[in-house]
Amino acid sequence: MTENKKDKIEVNKKEKKVEEKKLSLKEKYALLQMENEEIKDKWIRTAAEFDNFRRRSFEEKSGWIKNATERLVLELCDVADNFERALHPENKKQNLKSFKNGIDLIYQQLESVLKKEGVSKIEALEKEFDPNYHEALAHIPSDLEENKIVAVIQNGYLMNEKVIRAARVAVSNGEKPIKNTKT
Repeated sequence: MTENKKDKIEVNKKEKKVEEKKLSLKEKYALLQMENEEIKDKWIRTAAEFDNFRRRSFEEKSGWIKNATERLVLELCDVADNFERALHPENKKQNLKSFKNGIDLIYQQLESVLKKEGVSKIEALEKEFDPNYHEALAHIPSDLEENKIVAVIQNGYLMNEKVIRAARVAVSNGEKPIKNTKT
């Protein structure tokens, strides 16, 4: 900085000090109280705005969840209606093959609804046991290697790559089953 600018800054500082000295202590106190009240008021208003924002956000989120659930339930109602039609007494007079085909179509419809929602079945049979995806209910002898899944007791499911229900499985303990040979 040049000396001329330094001089101007010092003069400005001196002028401010002179102006401040002109105010009495009571006047300064009153000014500070007013500033304090303004700051308090701004803080209270900001806190109230934030509370309102939080409440509105929660209500919006709840609405989104409700609407998403409603859409899913409507699709499941279609599946339920199809089951009802398939099980209607009039349809029992048809042959077993067409009944089975109807149930297969309804199952495909249900799988389609789940797939649209990002739900997929965890394929587990004969796979390596992984505690992140599987829940072992039994360790049993089998022809498979140790820690391979021998049987699926209850399917597991992923929703958008997150486990929503682990597959309940029986796992091989690595021992071969004993064959009963009666002579």
